[in-house]
Amino acid sequence: MVLPTLLTVLTLAWPAVASANDGSRSVPRSDPPILTVAGTAASGDAATVTFTRAELEALPQARITTTTPWTDGSITFEGPLVRDVLAQACCSGTAVEARAINAYRITIPVQDFLDYDVILALRRDGELLTRRDQGPVWIVYPRDSYPELNSVEYYARWVWQLRRLDVL
Repeated sequence: MVLPTLLTVLTLAWPAVASANDGSRSVPRSDPPILTVAGTAASGDAATVTFTRAELEALPQARITTTTPWTDGSITFEGPLVRDVLAQACCSGTAVEARAINAYRITIPVQDFLDYDVILALRRDGELLTRRDQGPVWIVYPRDSYPELNSVEYYARWVWQLRRLDVL
């Protein structure tokens, strides 16, 4: 059959290496990257780091229980804080451009990640997020904890199916 052969070729062709912070070495991986963070390191050099789900889950995990404009009732989201992921990638700046799988883009001030415990949600009510339910990565704000986050300005920053953060 053509389909299994094509799937095998695509699986084997998927990048199986991770970029180091300085881009100079690679580390073998067992699962594909789900998030790329790019920007400028403190040294002034360009930095691009990719993260697999396992690598994101290995970072300290935060939990937010909140309502959203797109779902019913309170939901518990889990994932690393955005500021921890940016620190792990050694990228710094004043804003990030968040890009979704569907080409949605928005610029988010880095100050959001310092003022609020914004997470890169990987789980919703204990279940892994998939593309069918806003995953595999969804930027989630602690909306119910801060009245100012209950606005269209902040709703636009809840990027689901996140694939890339470019630090500006």
